[in-house]
Formats: sequence, C-alpha cells, structure tokens
Amino acid sequence: MSSPRGLIQVYTGDGKGKTTAALGLAVRAAGAGLKAAIVYFDKGGTHYSERSALAERFKGVIDFFATGLDRIDPKTGQFRLGVSPHDKAEAEKGLVMACRLLNGKQYDLVVLDEINSAVSLGMLGEEAVLEVLKAKPPETELVLTGRHAPESFIELADLVSEIKDVKHYFDEGVAARRGIDY
Repeated sequence: MSSPRGLIQVYTGDGKGKTTAALGLAVRAAGAGLKAAIVYFDKGGTHYSERSALAERFKGVIDFFATGLDRIDPKTGQFRLGVSPHDKAEAEKGLVMACRLLNGKQYDLVVLDEINSAVSLGMLGEEAVLEVLKAKPPETELVLTGRHAPESFIELADLVSEIKDVKHYFDEGVAARRGIDY
C-alpha cells in the first residue's frame, strides 16, 4: 500500500535547520518527479544562497517566491528587528501567493517558510492562515516552518518536528556563514 499524500507538516522550535529540512524535502520531492513551490515569508533580499541553486538547477521543478523586506542592512550587516506596516503588507502578499499556489493545484508540495514566525510576530493573523491550511487541496503536501508554531497549526498538522537548540556556534561569536547559514 502506498503512503497517503497531501499531509500537513510543521517544522518548529528554537534550533537551526527548519528551513534546511524543508529545502531537503523539496529536493527529495523533485528527485521523485514531483513539483514543489516555496513561499518565503519575511525573507526578502538576495543573500539566501539556496535561491540561486533553485533558480539555476531546479528551474521549473522547485519554484520559489520571496516576500518580505530585507532584514540585513547591506552596509552594516546588522539584522533589523521589529515589525513595520510594510512587513505586514509583504506577509499578506505571501499569503495571497500561497492561496494562489494551492488553488492552482500544479504543485505536489508547497512549503510556507517562516509562516509560523510571521504569525507569532503579528504579521499575519492566525485565523487567516488557518483558513488557507484548511482549504488546502487534499493531494498537496504542505510544510510550515518557523519558530513558535501556533497550537492550532500543531493540532491540525499530521507531522510536527520540533528542532531544539542544544548548542549553537553563534553563541561562541561565529558569524553567519554564506552557504551554510544563509
């Protein structure tokens, strides 16, 4: 008997690797001849290394759509905290894109990267996202990543993985490294 398709997976927790796990799943899906899409929430900018690989090596197999402002100041390299009205508008743009991708039914796997964080930071309403999750086509696998997944997402999900921070080199002063951390 084959495995059912179209489940909801949540990757959450305070550890590193939630996006990386989702990217690995998208690559695995591509290797099996499935079509995947990733909507990046709150990850604007061009410094995310996986995007060049997706655009060059997985074009037409793994599509991606980035929303959000760039939180890294290009001059200082500092991370911008806080949520502006423009951040909220970008998150709404991402949710509209997610609806369009799911309703279009052309993808076997859709990853909503950092959607948990977008909700916990108040960029998106939990109920609005729940409506999208509940309207997901039955044949589409859906992955939600980010810290602080709401309990309602966890209850709705078929799989929940919590990635725990046990030890991180950032705590020892190691800066984020291109190709490894972004």
